[in-house]
Amino acid sequence: MDQPTIQLREQLDLLSEMILRLGGMTEDAIGKSVRALVERDSELANAVCEGDYLIDELELEIDHLCVEILARHQPMAGDLRFVATAMKITPDLERIADHSVNISERAVELNEEPPLDAPVDMQLMATRAQQMVRGALDAFVRHDPEAALKVIKMDAELNRSMEHVFRVLLSYMLDDPRTISRALRMTFVSKYFERIGDQATNICEQIVYMTEARVIKHRSLREE
Repeated sequence: MDQPTIQLREQLDLLSEMILRLGGMTEDAIGKSVRALVERDSELANAVCEGDYLIDELELEIDHLCVEILARHQPMAGDLRFVATAMKITPDLERIADHSVNISERAVELNEEPPLDAPVDMQLMATRAQQMVRGALDAFVRHDPEAALKVIKMDAELNRSMEHVFRVLLSYMLDDPRTISRALRMTFVSKYFERIGDQATNICEQIVYMTEARVIKHRSLREE
Protein backbone atom coordinates (compact mmCIF):
# COMPACT_ATOMS: atom_id res chain seq x y z
CA MET A 1 0.00 0.00 0.00
CA ASP A 2 1.56 3.30 -1.08
CA GLN A 3 1.90 6.34 1.16
CA PRO A 4 -1.00 8.39 -0.32
CA THR A 5 -3.32 5.39 0.14
CA ILE A 6 -2.17 4.96 3.76
CA GLN A 7 -2.79 8.66 4.41
CA LEU A 8 -6.27 8.40 2.87
CA ARG A 9 -7.14 5.41 5.08
CA GLU A 10 -5.89 7.24 8.16
CA GLN A 11 -7.96 10.31 7.37
CA LEU A 12 -11.06 8.24 6.62
CA ASP A 13 -10.62 6.47 9.97
CA LEU A 14 -10.25 9.85 11.67
CA LEU A 15 -13.38 11.10 9.91
CA SER A 16 -15.37 8.09 11.10
CA GLU A 17 -14.11 8.61 14.65
CA MET A 18 -15.09 12.29 14.62
CA ILE A 19 -18.58 11.53 13.33
CA LEU A 20 -19.09 8.98 16.09
CA ARG A 21 -17.86 11.52 18.64
CA LEU A 22 -20.33 14.06 17.26
CA GLY A 23 -23.08 11.45 17.42
CA GLY A 24 -22.24 10.66 21.03
CA MET A 25 -22.34 14.33 21.98
CA THR A 26 -25.67 14.70 20.20
CA GLU A 27 -27.16 11.69 22.00
CA ASP A 28 -25.95 13.12 25.30
CA ALA A 29 -27.61 16.46 24.53
CA ILE A 30 -30.92 14.75 23.77
CA GLY A 31 -30.79 12.71 26.97
CA LYS A 32 -30.01 15.74 29.13
CA SER A 33 -32.71 17.87 27.51
CA VAL A 34 -35.29 15.13 28.16
CA ARG A 35 -34.19 14.83 31.79
CA ALA A 36 -34.37 18.60 32.17
CA LEU A 37 -37.93 18.55 30.83
CA VAL A 38 -39.20 15.58 32.82
CA GLU A 39 -37.42 16.40 36.08
CA ARG A 40 -38.02 20.17 35.74
CA ASP A 41 -34.29 20.79 36.08
CA SER A 42 -33.49 24.27 34.75
CA GLU A 43 -29.82 24.01 35.69
CA LEU A 44 -29.41 20.95 33.48
CA ALA A 45 -31.38 22.63 30.69
CA ASN A 46 -29.06 25.63 30.78
CA ALA A 47 -26.03 23.32 30.67
CA VAL A 48 -27.34 21.80 27.41
CA CYS A 49 -27.69 25.28 25.90
CA GLU A 50 -24.26 26.39 27.04
CA GLY A 51 -22.53 23.26 25.73
CA ASP A 52 -23.98 23.45 22.23
CA TYR A 53 -21.01 25.43 20.89
CA LEU A 54 -18.80 22.35 21.29
CA ILE A 55 -21.04 20.44 18.89
CA ASP A 56 -21.00 23.34 16.45
CA GLU A 57 -17.20 23.45 16.55
CA LEU A 58 -16.88 19.71 15.92
CA GLU A 59 -19.25 19.92 12.97
CA LEU A 60 -17.02 22.56 11.39
CA GLU A 61 -13.92 20.44 12.02
CA ILE A 62 -15.56 17.48 10.27
CA ASP A 63 -16.54 19.65 7.33
CA HIS A 64 -12.97 20.92 7.03
CA LEU A 65 -11.59 17.37 7.13
CA CYS A 66 -14.01 16.25 4.40
CA VAL A 67 -12.92 19.08 2.13
CA GLU A 68 -9.26 18.26 2.81
CA ILE A 69 -9.79 14.58 1.93
CA LEU A 70 -11.55 15.48 -1.32
CA ALA A 71 -8.89 18.00 -2.31
CA ARG A 72 -5.81 15.93 -1.43
CA HIS A 73 -6.88 12.40 -2.32
CA GLN A 74 -9.79 12.64 -4.77
CA PRO A 75 -11.33 9.38 -3.43
CA MET A 76 -13.38 7.14 -5.69
CA ALA A 77 -16.38 4.80 -5.43
CA GLY A 78 -17.13 3.72 -1.83
CA ASP A 79 -14.64 6.11 -0.25
CA LEU A 80 -16.15 9.02 -2.14
CA ARG A 81 -19.67 8.02 -1.05
CA PHE A 82 -18.44 7.78 2.55
CA VAL A 83 -17.05 11.32 2.49
CA ALA A 84 -20.17 12.64 0.74
CA THR A 85 -22.32 10.93 3.37
CA ALA A 86 -20.25 12.43 6.18
CA MET A 87 -20.76 15.92 4.73
CA LYS A 88 -24.52 15.36 4.68
CA ILE A 89 -25.14 13.66 8.01
CA THR A 90 -23.05 15.96 10.20
CA PRO A 91 -25.42 18.92 9.63
CA ASP A 92 -28.31 16.60 10.58
CA LEU A 93 -26.55 15.66 13.82
CA GLU A 94 -25.88 19.34 14.54
CA ARG A 95 -29.57 20.15 13.95
CA ILE A 96 -30.60 17.36 16.32
CA ALA A 97 -28.42 19.02 18.95
CA ASP A 98 -30.10 22.34 18.14
CA HIS A 99 -33.50 20.73 18.78
CA SER A 100 -32.16 19.53 22.12
CA VAL A 101 -31.31 23.15 22.91
CA ASN A 102 -34.84 24.17 21.88
CA ILE A 103 -36.32 21.52 24.19
CA SER A 104 -34.11 22.76 27.02
CA GLU A 105 -35.21 26.36 26.45
CA ARG A 106 -38.87 25.33 26.58
CA ALA A 107 -38.13 23.32 29.75
CA VAL A 108 -36.75 26.43 31.46
CA GLU A 109 -39.87 28.38 30.47
CA LEU A 110 -42.21 25.60 31.63
CA ASN A 111 -40.42 25.42 34.98
CA GLU A 112 -41.50 29.00 35.68
CA GLU A 113 -45.15 27.86 35.73
CA PRO A 114 -47.06 25.05 37.49
CA PRO A 115 -46.87 21.63 35.78
CA LEU A 116 -49.44 21.01 33.06
CA ASP A 117 -51.65 18.07 34.01
CA ALA A 118 -52.42 16.76 30.53
CA PRO A 119 -52.56 13.09 29.43
CA VAL A 120 -49.71 13.30 26.92
CA ASP A 121 -46.74 10.96 27.04
CA MET A 122 -43.81 13.20 26.16
CA GLN A 123 -41.44 10.60 27.60
CA LEU A 124 -42.63 8.10 24.96
CA MET A 125 -41.91 10.58 22.17
CA ALA A 126 -38.52 11.32 23.68
CA THR A 127 -37.69 7.61 23.91
CA ARG A 128 -38.67 6.98 20.30
CA ALA A 129 -36.64 9.95 19.07
CA GLN A 130 -33.60 8.76 21.03
CA GLN A 131 -34.02 5.23 19.68
CA MET A 132 -34.06 6.54 16.13
CA VAL A 133 -30.87 8.57 16.62
CA ARG A 134 -29.11 5.67 18.33
CA GLY A 135 -30.30 3.29 15.61
CA ALA A 136 -29.06 5.62 12.88
CA LEU A 137 -25.61 5.86 14.48
CA ASP A 138 -25.45 2.08 14.93
CA ALA A 139 -26.37 1.58 11.28
CA PHE A 140 -23.62 4.01 10.31
CA VAL A 141 -21.02 2.19 12.40
CA ARG A 142 -21.98 -1.20 10.97
CA HIS A 143 -22.55 0.10 7.43
CA ASP A 144 -25.92 -1.67 7.70
CA PRO A 145 -28.58 -0.48 5.21
CA GLU A 146 -31.21 -2.90 6.58
CA ALA A 147 -30.84 -1.42 10.06
CA ALA A 148 -31.13 2.05 8.53
CA LEU A 149 -34.39 1.11 6.81
CA LYS A 150 -35.81 -0.16 10.11
CA VAL A 151 -35.11 3.20 11.70
CA ILE A 152 -36.83 4.99 8.83
CA LYS A 153 -39.99 2.94 9.43
CA MET A 154 -40.09 4.17 13.05
CA ASP A 155 -40.68 7.72 11.88
CA ALA A 156 -44.39 7.13 11.16
CA GLU A 157 -45.05 6.25 14.81
CA LEU A 158 -43.33 9.41 15.98
CA ASN A 159 -45.45 11.48 13.58
CA ARG A 160 -48.63 9.89 14.94
CA SER A 161 -47.55 10.61 18.50
CA MET A 162 -47.00 14.27 17.66
CA GLU A 163 -50.45 14.54 16.08
CA HIS A 164 -52.01 12.96 19.18
CA VAL A 165 -50.20 15.41 21.45
CA PHE A 166 -51.40 18.32 19.32
CA ARG A 167 -55.03 17.19 19.52
CA VAL A 168 -54.95 16.66 23.29
CA LEU A 169 -53.24 19.95 24.04
CA LEU A 170 -55.53 21.86 21.71
CA SER A 171 -58.55 20.58 23.62
CA TYR A 172 -56.89 21.66 26.87
CA MET A 173 -56.33 25.18 25.55
CA LEU A 174 -59.94 25.42 24.37
CA ASP A 175 -61.32 24.15 27.69
CA ASP A 176 -59.10 26.32 29.88
CA PRO A 177 -57.39 29.40 28.39
CA ARG A 178 -55.13 29.54 31.46
CA THR A 179 -53.24 26.54 30.08
CA ILE A 180 -52.48 28.14 26.71
CA SER A 181 -48.87 29.24 27.32
CA ARG A 182 -47.87 25.90 28.87
CA ALA A 183 -49.73 23.82 26.30
CA LEU A 184 -48.19 25.76 23.42
CA ARG A 185 -44.71 25.14 24.78
CA MET A 186 -45.49 21.44 25.09
CA THR A 187 -46.67 21.33 21.46
CA PHE A 188 -43.37 22.95 20.47
CA VAL A 189 -41.50 20.23 22.39
CA SER A 190 -43.44 17.47 20.63
CA LYS A 191 -42.60 19.08 17.30
CA TYR A 192 -38.91 19.15 18.23
CA PHE A 193 -39.02 15.41 18.95
CA GLU A 194 -40.72 14.83 15.61
CA ARG A 195 -38.03 16.86 13.87
CA ILE A 196 -35.31 14.81 15.60
CA GLY A 197 -36.97 11.76 14.05
CA ASP A 198 -36.89 13.46 10.66
CA GLN A 199 -33.16 14.19 10.99
CA ALA A 200 -32.50 10.57 12.00
CA THR A 201 -34.44 9.50 8.92
CA ASN A 202 -32.28 11.75 6.75
CA ILE A 203 -29.15 10.15 8.20
CA CYS A 204 -30.46 6.66 7.47
CA GLU A 205 -31.30 7.59 3.90
CA GLN A 206 -27.70 8.67 3.46
CA ILE A 207 -26.47 5.40 4.99
CA VAL A 208 -28.38 3.47 2.32
CA TYR A 209 -26.74 5.65 -0.32
CA MET A 210 -23.30 5.15 1.25
CA THR A 211 -23.58 1.36 1.37
CA GLU A 212 -25.64 0.59 -1.73
CA ALA A 213 -25.22 3.67 -3.95
CA ARG A 214 -29.02 3.84 -3.92
CA VAL A 215 -30.97 7.09 -3.45
CA ILE A 216 -34.11 6.70 -1.34
CA LYS A 217 -34.67 10.26 -0.12
CA HIS A 218 -38.02 10.46 -1.96
CA ARG A 219 -40.88 8.22 -0.81
CA SER A 220 -41.48 6.64 -4.23
CA LEU A 221 -37.81 5.64 -4.52
CA ARG A 222 -37.80 4.32 -0.94
CA GLU A 223 -40.80 2.07 -1.60
CA GLU A 224 -39.14 0.60 -4.68
